[in-house]
Amino acid sequence: MISPLNRKLFRDLLHMRGQVIAVALVVACGVSSFVLLRNTYRSLLATQTSYYSEYRFADIFAQAKRAPVAILPRIAEIPGVAFVQPRIVSLATLDFPGVEQPASGLMISIPEVRAPMLNDLHIVRGRYIEPGKRDEILISSALADRNGFKPGDAISAVINGKWTRLQIVGTALSPEFIYEIRPGDLFPDNKHYGVIWIGREALESAFDMDGAFNDLAISLAPGANRQRVIDRLDAILEDYGGLGAYTRDDQTSNYFITNELAELKVSGTIIPAIFLGVTAFLIHLVLSRLVRTQRDQIAVLKAFGYGDGAIGWHYLKLALLAVSGGTALGAAVGWYFGLQLTELYAEFFRFPVLSYRMAPDVLIYSALISFGAAAVGAWVAVERAVSLPPAEAMRPESPANYRASIPERLGLKEALPLSIRIISRNLERNPVKAALTILGIALSVSLLIVGFYFFDAIDQIIEIQFRTTFREDANVIFNEPRPARTRFEVMSLPGVMKVEPYRTVPVRLRNGHRSRRTALLGIDPDGELQRIVDS
Repeated sequence: MISPLNRKLFRDLLHMRGQVIAVALVVACGVSSFVLLRNTYRSLLATQTSYYSEYRFADIFAQAKRAPVAILPRIAEIPGVAFVQPRIVSLATLDFPGVEQPASGLMISIPEVRAPMLNDLHIVRGRYIEPGKRDEILISSALADRNGFKPGDAISAVINGKWTRLQIVGTALSPEFIYEIRPGDLFPDNKHYGVIWIGREALESAFDMDGAFNDLAISLAPGANRQRVIDRLDAILEDYGGLGAYTRDDQTSNYFITNELAELKVSGTIIPAIFLGVTAFLIHLVLSRLVRTQRDQIAVLKAFGYGDGAIGWHYLKLALLAVSGGTALGAAVGWYFGLQLTELYAEFFRFPVLSYRMAPDVLIYSALISFGAAAVGAWVAVERAVSLPPAEAMRPESPANYRASIPERLGLKEALPLSIRIISRNLERNPVKAALTILGIALSVSLLIVGFYFFDAIDQIIEIQFRTTFREDANVIFNEPRPARTRFEVMSLPGVMKVEPYRTVPVRLRNGHRSRRTALLGIDPDGELQRIVDS
């Protein structure tokens, strides 16, 4: 049998259905954004962690001009080093059928016979290369998908100035290239850039690197001091053109993924907090008005023996029921759009398996947070309802105590119209309500700012980067520094109107205990294609 208070509750819900639906929709927005972003963050983080562990993502990377393999025992003896893997890495120009613009590929040497290695490969299609077949290659899955390549196809490449025909035997993924971008780019261009794995003997022959290497991947033992390992490694590679070792934190692919995960984590906190703040404000507003209009009903309930707890729980249930519907709707919507967002990330982040899971604790947290926001918003109204004595509640609410507002007391009464004076008196008489109203409007506006900020930010970045600072149409990058006359040879090419040379050198900047890896860019001081601009 339904109790009288519950019948009253359902009648109030029906009478206030428009306001209840508005509250539920705001709660649904907050819960859905929380579920969406938190589940996507956790799915990506769990996938990244397991992928790094299973396929042995390296802890430290280093490059050199040409280092002999004879120094590898010295590197392996550095305290904290668990495994050392030398490689040969170089960029090559690629010629794809049906693609007019030349592409480039990062050539990476792999063992002729497959064995466990750092940054191991996950074969998506096809097979591993066979020993002795120097023309066989594996290409990144992103490059293959974008260009329609499959095992058995052939591509042409210019490797160290020599035209070579290469046979694709498989497509692969590596934890080193989850986010696969050309050096200096911000976004992937899988149509014109990709990673190619080829047998070590083929690259040794092409670059005269027999018994040598120019790239190093290192894994560390648990508890190793990374900075000490890097310092010792830099000292060993210094005589061989070492460019400075760095940890996986600065590795390009990992850097982009880690930053994206951090943004997801922050967004999953700030955006739901804004929605739930608006929820608390709306519930406070709705219940406060309801209590004022039901003063006589509260008096009758108390006269018939209902205690303060029963009446307070009655009004709190109204808020919780409104929030419950929004929480259920938000969880369902958040799960669906979280799945869509994860599939969108899969187009940019290449994992062997990227699964999306609904974490039970995320649902529990979203319910607790939304109910907490409802309780906070309802607290003042519920307290007012239970504190009303029956005799006082039977009388209409006392009229407000009006007095001149601050602008009027400052002598501006005659200058202000009557409507403005009424508004200023109401604001001054209810400072808390006025502050909450301002806060609610501010939170609503902030949602619009957050939603459209990224579009404006990207437009501004593109405007500054490609129309103000870097205004060239094409870049020509050489493996080695070239003499000054090269600019005139490029200038003589058909269609070239202006040529400006520049030089880029990788460096490590130090200041006390702080250091940062970056690059020095040397440009023409009178140049027009690459300019330095201030804020």
